[in-house]
Amino acid sequence: MSNQALNLLGNMPAERFLRDYWQKKPLLIRKAWEDFKSPIAGNDLAGLSLEDEVESRLVFGPNHVVEFGPFLANRFNHLPDNQWTLLVQAVNLWVPEVHAILDEFYFLPRWRIDDVMVSYACKGGGVGPHFDDYDVFLLQGQGRRHWQIGARECEPNVALRDHPDLKILADFRPEREWILNEGDMLYLPPRWAHNGVALDHCITFSVGYRAPSLGEMLDDLATEIIANSEPKYLRDPPLTPPEDADEIQLNYILELKTLLLSVLNDDRLLSQWFAQYMTQPKYPHLTELTKEKRKAKIKIPMESNGKGSEYVTRTYCNAEILHDH
Repeated sequence: MSNQALNLLGNMPAERFLRDYWQKKPLLIRKAWEDFKSPIAGNDLAGLSLEDEVESRLVFGPNHVVEFGPFLANRFNHLPDNQWTLLVQAVNLWVPEVHAILDEFYFLPRWRIDDVMVSYACKGGGVGPHFDDYDVFLLQGQGRRHWQIGARECEPNVALRDHPDLKILADFRPEREWILNEGDMLYLPPRWAHNGVALDHCITFSVGYRAPSLGEMLDDLATEIIANSEPKYLRDPPLTPPEDADEIQLNYILELKTLLLSVLNDDRLLSQWFAQYMTQPKYPHLTELTKEKRKAKIKIPMESNGKGSEYVTRTYCNAEILHDH
């Protein structure tokens, strides 16, 4: 473990961070990265946003108007002097020096990482008060940014402004605020309201973690079951002549639940599917260009009920079996 990795949590033991802060409450870490020098400049970030393969956005003005890349080079010659932000996703896939930042987050499973988004903002630039559905570390790489955060995570039905592209909170009430300087870092759990505004020309690195929704996972799992599992069919429960032939009786719902649980209780199936799902590349169609490799190891039970003692340790890479141990 490097000294730098230890400082990333402000000399806090990783066990304490995971116990007291991870997915529980925010944490501000001053000088998390001593003498940090941004591995990418604003001009380089703008250059990336010109590429067809790179996902990027411009947000500008008091109404947070959004434009989506790729941009033309002369677009940056016609921006206002203040209140705009350029955001570029997955810069770690294109810039090895940005990818190296992820090595310092040793204290979390690497397969949970989604990407490193990098934003360049001039004075007053920001995307409005909002929340993310995932964990994020906000590392200040250049300049200063003023951060405000709410008192607690947002409720599921929290009110949003009428905006076509951004989920901006309609009623943001900050409880704490700080100015982050180069090397400072702010950790935010999922759905924690926050608002960041650049005080001068600044670069911020957002290390985000994958947080698939239940619907997304069920959709992918259903595809896996259809493609690779032995078909299972709904059968009738014990029947008696119905009083109403149009009624779906409760025992049919119980039969359906039993059928669904037979899939969810298949530890072998779920283990294999989950490892494949979580190692899918961020941009599968670009792996030849990005050379992205998402790896994970998992113990696959030999029996579907997982009650046996026999396992095979399997390594997945980009949703494919790499090898067994």
